Amino acid sequence: MSNGIEFRNITKRYGTDASAPLAVKGISFEVPQGTLTTILGPSGCGKTTTLRMIAGLESPTSGQILMGGRDVTTLGPGERNVSMMFQSYALFPHMNVVENVSYGLRMSGVAKPEAAQRATEALKGVGLVGFNERLPSELSGGQQQRVALARALVLEPAVLLFDEPLSNLDARLRREMREEIRAIQQRLKLTVAYVTHDQSEALAVSDQIIVMDHGVIAQRGAPEDLYGRPQSEFVAGFMGEAMVFPAVAHADGQVGLGPLTLTPRYAVAPGPVKVAVRPEAWQIGAPAGLPATLRKASYLGSFYEYGFDTALGPVFVVSSDLSRPLAPGAETVLALGQHGVSVVPQA
Repeated sequence: MSNGIEFRNITKRYGTDASAPLAVKGISFEVPQGTLTTILGPSGCGKTTTLRMIAGLESPTSGQILMGGRDVTTLGPGERNVSMMFQSYALFPHMNVVENVSYGLRMSGVAKPEAAQRATEALKGVGLVGFNERLPSELSGGQQQRVALARALVLEPAVLLFDEPLSNLDARLRREMREEIRAIQQRLKLTVAYVTHDQSEALAVSDQIIVMDHGVIAQRGAPEDLYGRPQSEFVAGFMGEAMVFPAVAHADGQVGLGPLTLTPRYAVAPGPVKVAVRPEAWQIGAPAGLPATLRKASYLGSFYEYGFDTALGPVFVVSSDLSRPLAPGAETVLALGQHGVSVVPQA
């Protein structure tokens, strides 16, 4: 690969003790030029360490990092043409907006008038016109986010990195800003690596998702692949809500899940397996299937959340049918639709 980012068998151990555990364990992946890859995983999985190695803020213990076809493994941040946007925004409180955005340009030797002009253009690109003279303390969280984004973009980096960029915002602003980041990335054809622990955020912005678990890559691929075709119980449970049930794959290719029979989308070896079921996959009121008793119901505006007791144990169901709500104690039958059901190997 001649462009974008490439990791080749990268490991990272903190400290010099050879017996110290590896934070990153021999991972390899590519971020093609002009695309957005999200590195997703729980706390401590190695995703932020991976991002910091892309930035040059951490050095790998072994392996090779390439950017634009060039080996940058031993180069520092200033030699990589990379901008990083942090969770905390890291704005200078004593500088106004345009000074914050132009700071990196000024440090690179750009004359003050040109730096201010380029900063103003960058602010226009993120929807902040007329905010040049304001201090960070006079801005909302979403506006501070946009200033930090403009400061990263004004340097015209080959690679743009995001470390949990939306975690400090409320739900509505998170949605707005992830749409903004995705739109800017696509408009400018930026190469982006984006770290988050939020699955919906990853699904919304990514061309590729890399799910990490304990320093290794559990699975990588397009958002639709990871959500619809998880390859392990961990990925199934982490990529959106899913309940995982023990099941049996039969020699005829069918999978038995209690009284239910499933046809996997791909061949499964006979024997014990797991079935991961998304809450939206259940169909309520089927003519035949899994008998269920409603234990609790929650109304969330555009859908109901139901908790059923069944022979498989508790089952969590999301239903968009608002016209026929169920009351606790109701008896019904559950079946499974085609989507949101995955057969994964027994761990």
